[in-house]
Amino acid sequence: MSSSILIIVFLPLAAAIIAGLGNKQLGNVPAKVITTGALFIACALSWPIFLGFLSGSAEETVVPVLKWVASGTLTFDWALRVDTLTAVMLVVVTSVSALVHLYSWGYMSEEPDQPRFFAYLSLFTFAMLMLVTADNLVQMFFGWEGVGLASYLLIGFWFRKPSASAAAIKAFVVNRVGDLGFMLGIFGTFLVFGTVSIPEILSAAPGMAGSTIGFLGMRFETMTILCLLLFIGAMGKSAQLGLHTWLPDAMEGPTPVSALIHAATMVTAGVFMVCRLSPMFEASPTAAAFVTVIGAATCFFAATIGCTQWDIKRVIAYSTCSQLGYMFFAAGVGAYGAAMFHLFTHAFFKALLFLGAGSVIHAMHHEQDMRFYGDLRKHIPTTFWAMTAGTLAITGVGIAGLVGFAGFYSKDAILEAAFGAGSASGNFAFWMGIFAALMTSFYSWRLVFLTFFGKPRWAGSEHIQHAVHGDHHDHPDEEDSGEHTDAHSAHGAAAHEGTAGYHPHESPWVMLVPLIVLSIGAVAAGFVFHHEFISEGTGEFWKGSLVFDEHLIHAMHEVPTWVKWAPFTVMALGLLTAWYGYIKNTSFPAAVAEQLGPVYTFVYRKWMFDELYHYMFVVPAFWIGKVFWKVLDIGVIDRFGPDGAAWAVAKGSTYAQKVQSGYLYSYALIMLLGLVGAISWVIAG
Repeated sequence: MSSSILIIVFLPLAAAIIAGLGNKQLGNVPAKVITTGALFIACALSWPIFLGFLSGSAEETVVPVLKWVASGTLTFDWALRVDTLTAVMLVVVTSVSALVHLYSWGYMSEEPDQPRFFAYLSLFTFAMLMLVTADNLVQMFFGWEGVGLASYLLIGFWFRKPSASAAAIKAFVVNRVGDLGFMLGIFGTFLVFGTVSIPEILSAAPGMAGSTIGFLGMRFETMTILCLLLFIGAMGKSAQLGLHTWLPDAMEGPTPVSALIHAATMVTAGVFMVCRLSPMFEASPTAAAFVTVIGAATCFFAATIGCTQWDIKRVIAYSTCSQLGYMFFAAGVGAYGAAMFHLFTHAFFKALLFLGAGSVIHAMHHEQDMRFYGDLRKHIPTTFWAMTAGTLAITGVGIAGLVGFAGFYSKDAILEAAFGAGSASGNFAFWMGIFAALMTSFYSWRLVFLTFFGKPRWAGSEHIQHAVHGDHHDHPDEEDSGEHTDAHSAHGAAAHEGTAGYHPHESPWVMLVPLIVLSIGAVAAGFVFHHEFISEGTGEFWKGSLVFDEHLIHAMHEVPTWVKWAPFTVMALGLLTAWYGYIKNTSFPAAVAEQLGPVYTFVYRKWMFDELYHYMFVVPAFWIGKVFWKVLDIGVIDRFGPDGAAWAVAKGSTYAQKVQSGYLYSYALIMLLGLVGAISWVIAG
C-alpha cells in the first residue's frame, strides 16, 4: 500500500508540472494524455485500497514522506495517513477527477490553452489528495490552501472575461475569511494539546470536555471555541450559509471545473474535516448543535433559491449548497457515517448532473438559460437518460423499506438520524431537511422538464442565432453566462424566428462515456454500499477513523413509519408540482411568481446576500481604501516623505543656484560673512 499511496498522491503533481511547464511547447494532445493518464492510474490504484477496507483486509497505514518541521515543541513530519475515511475520499476524488479529465477532452477541444487547463485540473487534484491524506493539521492546511489556489486558477481560467476574474477573486476572498477561522482553530488546538498530530489530538480530545479557555477577554469551553473556529473554515470551503456567496459565481468557470469543484472535491473538504475531527466535535455539544443548525439552515435556504433560477448550472450549484447542508447536519447530530455516505453518493450524481448540463450546453452552443431549451430528449437521448438517472438519484426516488437510487439511501438515512437524535437541533434539521427534499424534487424535475420536454424554445437564444448564422465564438460562454431577463426572452423569441431549423447535436463519445460511468454510480452506489456505511453494529468498516454511534444507528431504524415515508411523499409532491407547472399548465409558474411578488423577487435575488455584503463590506472597504490612498498615502506620507524631500531639495537647489552668481565681489562678501559668523561663534562660546 505504501508505494501505491505515494503514486496516487504525487503522480497528479508530476503531471501538472509537466503539462504546466511544457504548455504550448508540449502540445495539446501530449498534455492531455499525461494528465488524464496520471489520474486514471491514480484512480485504478485507489479502488483496491477502498475495497481492501470494505472487505476488512486492509488496516490503517501511515506512509512517511520527509522530515518537515522541528521548532521547539512544534515537531511534525510530512506523512500520508490511509484509513477508511481516507480510502473513501481517495476513490471519490480520483474517480471524479479522472472522468472530468476525460470529459474535458471533448468539452475543451476548441480551447487554445488546453495544457494550462489540464495542468490546473491535476494541480487541484493533488492539493485535494494532500488534504485527505494529512496526518497533521498543518499538512491538512497545506492541502486546504492548495485547493483554494487551484480553484482560483480554474474559476478564473478565462481571465480575459471580467465576470470570471471577479468570480475567482470572490471565491478566493470569501475562502480567506473562513480560512482565518481555520488557522485560529489550528493555533488554538496546538496551544491546548501541544501538538498538531491528528491522532494525538483526537485521542486527547474527550479528556478536554468541560475545560475552559480564555478567549477575547472571557472564559469559554475549550472544545467549543476550538470546534467553532475550525468549523468556520469548513463553512467557507463548503459554502455554508453566510460564506456561501462564492459558490454560484464559480459557475463562470468551464463546466468541467464546476463538476470537479462542486461534486467531490473542494466543497466536500469541510465535511471531511468535521468527520476527521469528529471526536473533538463530540466533546462539545454546543459546537455540534451549531453545526446542525447551520447545515439545516443552508439546506433550506439554498433549495429555495434553486427553485427560481433559470441558468442550468446555477440551479445545480445551489443544489450542491443544499446537499452540503444535509451532510453537515448529519455530522452535527452525530451521524458521521451517514454524512460520509451522502458525500460518497453525492459525488456520483452531482458530477453526473454537472457534466450532463455541460453536454446540454455543448449541444445548445453554450446557451445556459433553460427558457431557451425544450424537447431536447429527442436530439440528445444519451444525455437525457444520464441526467434522468442523476435526477432520480438526487431526489431520492425509492420505496421506504425496499430499494431505490443512491440518494434514497443516503439522504433518507440523514433525515432518519436527525429525527432519531431526539434533540431540538435534530428536530429542526429534520423539518428543514424535509422541506428541502420537497424543493429538491421540484427544482430537479423542473430542470428536466424545461430542458428535455415541451416545445423547442431555441428561437430566442442569441447563442443559437450565432450558430445558425455562423457568427459565434469558440466559447460563447466566455462572453455571456447565459443569464437573461424575461423581457429579453420575450424579445428574442419574437425577433429570432430563423433558428427553427437548428438541430441540437449529441456530445462526442469522449464526453458521453463519463456520463455513462457516473450514471452507474448514481443508480447503484447507494444499494451496493449502504450496509457498510450506515448499517447496525459497531462500525467495523470505519475502524475508528470517525465516531460511530451505535445507539444513533439503532434509533434511525426505530423511527416511526411516517418518518420513513416522509421523504418519498415530498419527493412525489415535488415531482407532481413540477410536472403540472412545466408540462400540464405552463402558465401556472408565472402566475404563482406574480402572486408571490416581492417574496419571489427576494428569493430570485438570492435573499439579497450579495447586495447586503456589497453595502456592508465592499463599499466601506473601497471607501477606507480611498481614504488611505488619497489622504494618508498621498496627503501625508508622500507629501512629507519622498515628495516633500524632493521638493525641499529642488527648492534648496534653486536658492543655491542664485548664490552662484559668477562675480568675485559676491564670493568675497560671502567669505567675509562666514568669517564674521565663525568669529562671533567663538566669542559667544
